[in-house]
Amino acid sequence: MHVGYCLQDWDLRLRLRPGAALQPGAPWSASFRRNACFRAPLTPGLSHSGGNAPCMKGRSGSLILDSKVSSWKKTFPEVQAERLEQAQRTVLINCPAKISEKKFLKYLSHHGKINSHYFYESYVSNQLYTLMDEYQLTEENTKLRFLACSLIQEIACAYFPECTVKPFGSSVNTFGKLGCDLDMFLDLDEIERSPTRTKTGPFYMEYQMKRVPSQRIASQRILSVIGDCIDNFGPGCVGVQKILNARCPLVRFSHQPTGFQCDLTTNNRVAMRSSELLYIYGSLDSRVRALVFSVRCWARAHGITSTIPGPWITNFSLTMMALFFLQKRTPPIIPTLDQLKDLADAEDKHIVEGHDCTFASNVNKIKPTENTETLDVLLSDFFEYFGNFAFNKNSINIRKGKEQNKPEPSPLYIQNPFEQALNISKNVNQSQLDRFVALARECAWILQQEDKGHSSLSNSQPWGLAALLLPSVASNCVKGKKRRKGPTSERIKSLLDSLKINNANSLVNNGGKRTFSNQTR
Repeated sequence: MHVGYCLQDWDLRLRLRPGAALQPGAPWSASFRRNACFRAPLTPGLSHSGGNAPCMKGRSGSLILDSKVSSWKKTFPEVQAERLEQAQRTVLINCPAKISEKKFLKYLSHHGKINSHYFYESYVSNQLYTLMDEYQLTEENTKLRFLACSLIQEIACAYFPECTVKPFGSSVNTFGKLGCDLDMFLDLDEIERSPTRTKTGPFYMEYQMKRVPSQRIASQRILSVIGDCIDNFGPGCVGVQKILNARCPLVRFSHQPTGFQCDLTTNNRVAMRSSELLYIYGSLDSRVRALVFSVRCWARAHGITSTIPGPWITNFSLTMMALFFLQKRTPPIIPTLDQLKDLADAEDKHIVEGHDCTFASNVNKIKPTENTETLDVLLSDFFEYFGNFAFNKNSINIRKGKEQNKPEPSPLYIQNPFEQALNISKNVNQSQLDRFVALARECAWILQQEDKGHSSLSNSQPWGLAALLLPSVASNCVKGKKRRKGPTSERIKSLLDSLKINNANSLVNNGGKRTFSNQTR
């Protein structure tokens, strides 16, 4: 990570969000983060005021600047001259990744007054953001998922007129990738709240209720009827399976018009709350989603996760591990679940089947983190942290944000954030956990060597995140076993090729030197 600062004159540059319009007299604002660059290129034709413009410090280290836009437009030579003059009084410093930003700036101020400064991230961080942009659900795909739910709702309303069908899980929690399954929730809440006897004109209409021994049996019967209706009358719905004896009964089918593999459940409110919790964590800081997407892609490339049920670590478990890791940073990047509960209002209180699912739902009430670590540092430290984690005795708990003794001897114990007696990784065996640990250690070593400049990779070979996706990483960890000849999917292979091409172009354009990005997130 590098920092640039000016030794003379006040010289702050702020990057506007894409599509944002700068109105005369409107305040400029920018978040202060280690992985952001404040000084953006001057827009030709846009005059920025300087000198003694009023400046005040806002919450969470934000800088708020009141400035007016001049109607006079700068010529190309004037912009060039300003940039050249600015460059002559700017220095570039290689800042150690883990050093305190405030302490570092305080130390530099002993050598002279610093009127402006900015931090920017390495290209490895940019790779992680690129991967997230490549894999995340598009707005069009998300809208299509809601449309599919609406079509199934029309079928269910034939039996339950007041019901709704909502997407949950990866489709709405901001961590979904293109091609992920569509989880649907048949919500009968409105029916349960409706009075059994209502007046319609001069007559009364009374709903007759049929009693069943348990909520589970009711769910099984409801899904059995809805499943038959989808199978026989659902347009484009094929391959309908009624999996009613699972822990959470469901109907699975393929919706051909949209191409989604769908799972329909009912009485699954805890999962809805989990989706909202992940949505909040993903909205707090852009690094959260980028780290999770990268770890998931890495795990898929090396067969740590699988679409087939078995002893593998799941994406949900990896997400919980990443959140736990981010809670352990100094300072923490995201709050614990208990801290979110303390911020909750009365309307946020949710007790579902005896489980406390309470947390603040308003993201604006949550104080932004002061942590400014870059993504490349977080990725390297993630692998190092779990490569040396005491899985034999400790469990992972995002509610508390700290290690706890395992209540049972499972190889990997990750506590369900709401159903706290459940281990969401109970399926993982010791062999798969050992393989994860070995790969994590190998990747931590690779990233540390690159950070020290000791990488043996030539400029024509992948490095950074691209290097971690190579099957040779697994070959170095587990010897004597059959290896894959390539990445696990064509999509990962194409992504790897893309990263290699981007790296090669960057190296050529910069005389063989690795570049850095100043992209603001």
